[in-house]
Amino acid sequence: MVVGLGANRSRRLRVAISGLVIVLGALGSPGVAHAGDGVDSYIDPLAEQAKTPELDWADCAEGFLCSSARVPLDYREPQGEQIELATIKLPATDPGQRIGTLFVNFGGPGPSGVDRLRERGRWPWLFSEELRARFDVVSWDPRGVGRSAPVNCFADTDEQLAFLGSMPEMPAAAADEAPFFAWSQEFAQRCGQQAGPILDHVSTVDTARDLELLRRAVGDPQLTYHGISYGTQVGAIYANMFPSRVRAMAFDGSLDFEGNVNGHEDQGTTVPLDARQNVAAGIAATFDEFLRECAAAGPRCAFSAGDPKLKWTVLAERARLTPIRLDGETWTYSTVLGAASSLAQSSNYPALATLLQRLFDAGTTVPGLLPVARGGPYPGNRTEAYHAIQCADSAVPTDPAAYSRAAIAEDQRVPWFGRIAVFSSTACAFWQGPDPDRYPGPWNRRTAAPILVLNTRYDPATPLSGAQAGAAQLADARVVVIEGAGHSTMYAPSTCAERVKREYLFTARLPEPNTGCAVDASPFDR
Repeated sequence: MVVGLGANRSRRLRVAISGLVIVLGALGSPGVAHAGDGVDSYIDPLAEQAKTPELDWADCAEGFLCSSARVPLDYREPQGEQIELATIKLPATDPGQRIGTLFVNFGGPGPSGVDRLRERGRWPWLFSEELRARFDVVSWDPRGVGRSAPVNCFADTDEQLAFLGSMPEMPAAAADEAPFFAWSQEFAQRCGQQAGPILDHVSTVDTARDLELLRRAVGDPQLTYHGISYGTQVGAIYANMFPSRVRAMAFDGSLDFEGNVNGHEDQGTTVPLDARQNVAAGIAATFDEFLRECAAAGPRCAFSAGDPKLKWTVLAERARLTPIRLDGETWTYSTVLGAASSLAQSSNYPALATLLQRLFDAGTTVPGLLPVARGGPYPGNRTEAYHAIQCADSAVPTDPAAYSRAAIAEDQRVPWFGRIAVFSSTACAFWQGPDPDRYPGPWNRRTAAPILVLNTRYDPATPLSGAQAGAAQLADARVVVIEGAGHSTMYAPSTCAERVKREYLFTARLPEPNTGCAVDASPFDR
């Protein structure tokens, strides 16, 4: 992504809010700080100038209510062109005990928050009955995503599917890199030509402003928020743009915010995005835990016979030397690695074990077990939205040679999985939607309440080390480690973690230091 490294100076000014009074009302709790208790008084001035949207909730089946919110396309022109944000609400089941609204961003960036709340709003390990009794749970499609002024890089669905389906495999060697770079550059060019004005206004700084307008729209004096994965980036930026308006924030599967946006020291111009987040090491550690859990599960894991670690080495090196032909499909080294690194959802681990065993045996594969990209339909605009947002948010190298060098280094540092983190966001090197107003920090403005950070011990997308680094960048945050594997508690169910999160969201009080949780069960016992 090609972005300016400096933010507009107006965002760095402290705005003195005279006579600021935080009216807690029904949202109040003994754990919440007040202005004058060291809470930073900065308030983003651009959001303050925008009109509060009106939400006209209407039934949209299965107990959900839906609406849309009008917000500025460009917050520097708050009365100019407006866009519509699709929103959805699952009302509190006990209105008499209702605390307020819990806003949820499910991560990505790119998936529809409306669809995800509809699909996952009643998952008990994510939103227990006790939690849903006391909060209206609200999500939305962030700008650029789904039904909210989507970033569209193609003329129609047929063109989208054809182009995305033609994406070359991850380069397994230097000789494979040129076509991958060419495809990435063409993708960026198509988005620049097709997406229109929204491409310049999708960075997370504007999503944080949208969230502030949604908070005002529901009438809550402060924000209660649950961010998952990339949703933690949204939360961290909001917390530093509106620190006095934070009632409670729970981050789950959290990022290293400085690493993600700027990189540490000179990383922004030299190290690819996921490489500096140490994602490859996170994948490798999670895969080792997958193999350990598999061995412990015995016959309940299809890949457990013999020595799973040795079998994986044999399988990977076999695929590196000669592609494996199974059931009419060719599994190359890159696609085998892609399957093995699909570790976010721990519920998929039994299917992954089956697939690896069948590949190892050179038997027939079971189609559809894993979400490995092999062409075919791709719903919505998730790929386009991911790149539009991530490329606008983060400084990255723009010279393909930097990726080639990083691929060699990461291969040596993290065998098998190193290259995945290098080439995951290559299109950003060629991106044509820079946002000069992107948020580069600071991250340590003191909020009106401390922030809770949850992270699994083995997370392939947001490694624990990154979550700990991100928490240390915040003014007041505490990390609770969930002893298990999977990306966030959304995919590594933990009743304990949900209880910790729920009690914090009720009171805005952090759990005791050194609090930890276990997952509910091994992936091979669920």
